[in-house]
Formats: sequence, structure tokens, C-alpha cells
Amino acid sequence: MSEFRFLHLERRRIDQALPDLVAEALAAGRRVVVQAATEERVEALNERLWTYSDESFLPHGTARDGEPEAQPIYLTARDDNPNGAQLRMLLSGVPAAAFVEAGYERIALLFDGRDEEALAEARREWTGLKAAGVAPSYWRESDDGGWARAR
Repeated sequence: MSEFRFLHLERRRIDQALPDLVAEALAAGRRVVVQAATEERVEALNERLWTYSDESFLPHGTARDGEPEAQPIYLTARDDNPNGAQLRMLLSGVPAAAFVEAGYERIALLFDGRDEEALAEARREWTGLKAAGVAPSYWRESDDGGWARAR
């Protein structure tokens, strides 16, 4: 069964934290699928990953780019895994239950804790995963932009 992590943002927005998270995954040798709730959000994230830093580049693509198997980071609004990713990042609005038996090494649910709707949704997802027999872990954004596991 996949490891499920809830990543609670308290200082940065999702689009600010996502580049660091996927860069860390790539450095660890993992391929990543990032799933947003809508195609509009996918396009916004696509643009963000191209422009987030002048010093760095994150190789990524979407269905529009073709050749998904060649993309180390794949952005989508669908449930597929066309690049053979080991890590799936789910953004607010994407239900986690569909991935309980999907065979990923890790699934991370990234949510903005300052958004009451996103926080309530994360709580529902946590409860649903626990009911499905999953033991998710909870991580809070630290002062230095890293992550600290909460008990």
C-alpha cells in the first residue's frame, strides 16, 4: 500500500511550495504526477513551473505537450499515470480514495491550511483514508520552508 502524507501549508501557497517539493522528488530519483482538480489549474501550474526561478529548471509537461512517458514531472487533472511516477501529488479538490490501491510509493495531499474549505476537505480525506485502513502521516510547513512531521 502507498504511503499517504498530508502536507499542511501555513506560510506559502501551493504554487509557491510545489516547485520545491517536485525538485526534491526529482533529486531523489522519483518521477512525479501532480494532479489538480481542473485543467485551468493545470495550466496555471504549468506556467508557474516554467517561471518560478531564473536559476533553475524543472522538466515537466502536460497532455498538451505529448510524450508523457518522457516527462519526469507530469501535470494533469486526470487519474492516469502516463509517466510511470512513483510519487503522486494531489492538490485541493482531488479525492485521495481512488489511489489507495494504485501502487505509488508515496501519495502527498498538499493543502493550504489558511483556506477553510481546503482545510475541511483535507479533514474529510483524512477520515476517508483512515476508514479505508490507511495510516496517513501529517506534516506541517516549518518556519524555514521545510516539513516537520506532527504527531
